[in-house]
Amino acid sequence: MSAPVFAGLDIETTGLLTPDHRIIEVYVGLWQNGKLVFQFEQRIDPQRGIAADAQRVHGISHSDLIGMPIFEHVAPTLVKILSKATHYVAHNGDEFDLPFLDQELKRVGSALPVRPSIDTMLQGTWATPDGRKPTLGKLCFACGVDYDSSKAHAASYDVQVMMDAFHRALDWGFINLPSNQAVLAA
Repeated sequence: MSAPVFAGLDIETTGLLTPDHRIIEVYVGLWQNGKLVFQFEQRIDPQRGIAADAQRVHGISHSDLIGMPIFEHVAPTLVKILSKATHYVAHNGDEFDLPFLDQELKRVGSALPVRPSIDTMLQGTWATPDGRKPTLGKLCFACGVDYDSSKAHAASYDVQVMMDAFHRALDWGFINLPSNQAVLAA
């Protein structure tokens, strides 16, 4: 049996998880045996404005997206890449990234490949003294991964440090890998 392929992913959006908001940046890296073997990063023209609160978080303005492809053109490549993964890994993935990505793919007539997911925020409560869900910075601190808050919320940076923390937490026995059977049974 070959080693699992983890798709570390992050998205930046025009706002909250509602049908009128869109993805404006996506990063997916594929890791196998602890090594990055493939990466895909793309900014996307949302064909709508960006909420001020969202722009304050990620720093991406509409002018940064001029000339970028629309999601309909990015979706087939994204699905092809995600199909190569055995598991998804995302920080706040179960509550935001994966539902948002699923919503966007359905909007353009596609589907998110069904894979078990590991949410490093939900599985990272061991990393905080009070058992709360950690920010990515707190998870990195607990795992001894350097975290530069000035680079935070760029999808590629967030995934790189998240995956470093994920692999350390996995090696230490703090991460439980869901099986493909559990996803198929759900």
